[in-house]
Parts: sequence; C-alpha cells; structure tokens
Amino acid sequence: MPPSNIYQNTNVQNPIGAPVVPQVNPANVPIQTPPPKKKLPKPIIIIGAILLLAGLALTAINFVGKTGDKSSGNITWWGLWESQSVVEPLISAYESAHPGVNITYVEQSKEDYRERLSNALAKGEGPDIFTFHNTWVPMFKSNLDALPSSVMTAADYSKNFYQVITSDLSYGNSIVGIPIGYDALTLYINQDIFDKAGKTPPTTWDDLRKLAKELTIKDDKGLIIQSGIALGRTENVDHWQEILALLMIQNGVSLGSPVGENAEGALTFFTLFSTVDGVWDTTLPTSTQAFAAGKLAMYMAPSWRTFNIREKNPNLKFKTVPIPQLPKDTPDEADITYATYWAQGVWSKSPNKAAAWDFLNYLTSTSSLQKLYQNEAAIRGFGEAYPRADMAALLKDHPLLGSIIIQAPGARSWYLVSRTFDGPTGINTQISNYFGDAVNAVATGKKSATEALATAAQGVAQVLAQYGISVR
Repeated sequence: MPPSNIYQNTNVQNPIGAPVVPQVNPANVPIQTPPPKKKLPKPIIIIGAILLLAGLALTAINFVGKTGDKSSGNITWWGLWESQSVVEPLISAYESAHPGVNITYVEQSKEDYRERLSNALAKGEGPDIFTFHNTWVPMFKSNLDALPSSVMTAADYSKNFYQVITSDLSYGNSIVGIPIGYDALTLYINQDIFDKAGKTPPTTWDDLRKLAKELTIKDDKGLIIQSGIALGRTENVDHWQEILALLMIQNGVSLGSPVGENAEGALTFFTLFSTVDGVWDTTLPTSTQAFAAGKLAMYMAPSWRTFNIREKNPNLKFKTVPIPQLPKDTPDEADITYATYWAQGVWSKSPNKAAAWDFLNYLTSTSSLQKLYQNEAAIRGFGEAYPRADMAALLKDHPLLGSIIIQAPGARSWYLVSRTFDGPTGINTQISNYFGDAVNAVATGKKSATEALATAAQGVAQVLAQYGISVR
C-alpha cells in the first residue's frame, strides 16, 4: 500500500350542458310558430351521424394522445436480465387494476443491446420502456423522458432511493430513470481457505494486501496454485475496471482527469499484486473461474456473479463482506464502494409516457419490489438488492447481499465499468480501453504511472467530450 499521505480519503465530487331555462314572455307577445322544416332524406341523416361519430372519436383520440391518459395505452417494455416468468405476475396485476393498459415485455439479448436499442429509437420504433445501465445517461439523454413530478417528486425520489442512484439518473434538472434493482462491488471470501488459515476478512487495503500474500501458495517451480486475490492485470481480472475506479475514488481522484499523485498511487497499488507481490499473473484463469474452482481466497465482483460461481461449483463455501477502505479521518465517514446496476427509462417519444411512468412507479413500490424479489429468488436463490433506502433493513443481514446494502449509502459510480455490452463506440468500452492501456503499460514496465495516466487522461477527455461531459 502506498504511503498514507498519497492515499487520502477525500470525497470528490445533483359542461357544457347548462340547465335548460324556460323562456319568459312578460309582454305576452304572441310567439310565432316557425314554418315546418323539410325532412332530410334518411341516407343523408345516416351519413351525417357517421361523420359526427367519427369526428367525436378522432377528437377523443387526439385528447388522450395529448394528455397522456395513464388509464390506457399499449406499452412495450424492453428488459434485459429478467425472464418473462419473473415480471409477468406484476404486469398482470397492474393490467387488472388498469383495464385500458396492455404491457408487452420483450426479453432482449445482451449482445449488441446498446446498438440495437439506439437504432430502434433513431428509427422511431423504440419501446415505451427500456432497460439501460446507470452510466448510459449521456448516450441516451435525448431519448429519456423526464420523470413527471405528478408521479414522483424529486424530493420523494431522493428520499426513496440511494444517493448514488439519484446522482446517476439525473440529467439537468430532471430525473430520467428509475431502478428496480441495485448492485455494487463486494468482496467474496472463500470460507474454507480462511478457516484453514485461521484468518478473518480484511477491512483495509493494507490488510487485504498482507492477507493476499499470506494466502498465496506456489509450487516448487514458483507457479501459483492458490492465489490470495486477483488484482494487478486486465487480461484475466474480471471487473478490474470497477476495482481500479474504486481505488481512485477512495483516494480522492477525479476520474475525468486521472492525473497527479493520488491517481498514480492508486494505479501503482493496483499493479503491485502482479509486479511486486506475485499473487496473480496472466497464466491463471479468469478471476471468476479461479474463485469458483476454490483456487482464489478473495475475489471482487458484483453480487450477480454468485450465480456464475454456483453454476460452476454448487458446493463451494463462500460469503461476501464489505469492500476494504482507506484510513478515515473520522469514524463516522461513510464507506465508499462502487455501484453498477441497471435502470428503467421511458422513451421521450412514446405516445404512452404517462401510462409508462405510472407502471414504473407501481413497479418500484415497496410491495412490488418484494414480489419481484420473491419471483427472482424462486428461480435463482435470491433476487436483486432493493434500490430503495427505506428497504435496507430487509436485506442488511443477507449473507450475500448484506455487504452491498450496508455500504450502499456511500456508493459512487462512474463510466469506468465492465460488462455493459455498450459496443465498441460506447462510453464504457472507450473509457475502459484507455485505462486498460495504462494498467498494462505500468504492469509490464513499459511506462511509469505518470506517463501512462497522462496518455489515458487525454483519451478520457476526448471520450467525455463526445457526450458533452465536462472534465472535472
């Protein structure tokens, strides 16, 4: 761990039908009876009635379209991670309470998802509701409708959801998304390895580094047969992006301009595990595979990786604990972790925006989120962590989600994140490429941290400029 003067815990950082009145004739003037009117032929009467009814129907349709009557509408929802069986019970319940609304859920493939969504919106064929990553707001800002205050006020939104969610899903003065789940980095612990060695999980980065060296086992040829932790490289460390971003944010670095002593210290610390400590190298399988095989003592990833691990090794004994922290100035400072999750947005050109927002408001109520969690748990063991701060108590003791919930109040996020499937031109992919080059340049000794980050900072600035994001 670099000296503490480099690793400072600095926070960086939005009727017409009026009643009929009888005629009064005070002067008793005789009222003349008008001559009898000629009757119109029946065909003309029928045609007129048809035209009148058609006009009234068009007027009604136009009125509903302009006012966005939330009691009716056909809504198409593009989802990405949930199966039809998980969301259908909630959709059916909403439709039953709103007979004029019909919701069609379309489960999308993650492959090329961002490009397909962008193309559909550009062609005017987009879904009314679509799933997007919390870092995608700059890429979809022109397509995301603003959450109406009649559905949820900004004050209520901030009160209901974690601060990082409010920050991520705000654009200008508007809130443009609403999540039905939450996730973040957590530290996985192989229980058997820790029990055998008589160790306890680390709470600081210094402790983690020390433990990683102690728990790494090599054969007589110097090959790693059990690693303490997977850090230091990009080729086979899943979620290296989030881990590096977390180190930098904890150390007070502005990722939009990752230069200076703090940024260099964080990057160097990340690479030490392979360059100096020798606890990880490129000959090993991916960190997820190594942990699932029982050959990795500690592993950093979001909670959803649990399903990959259990699929590969159902008998592995593991748990999660809070992410390590840097030394704090005061004990009451919130822990900082790194959030990565998905949200739901409403297309700005949807003809059924009011109904779409009303459905999302229903979907993110406490009762609906609990039903959604139950449906997910019935299929895969447990559901997504609740995004609402007022539901934290329900999961804070969960053996796998509790560590994420405990640290959610201090979570941060940025565009350096993995597995969003945003394509080669996406903001996440481009940002990752620049930071990845910096890591590998330092890890292989080709560049100093100063040189590597200077190059990365230039590239990052160019990417952010593409999306109108100021570097700060």
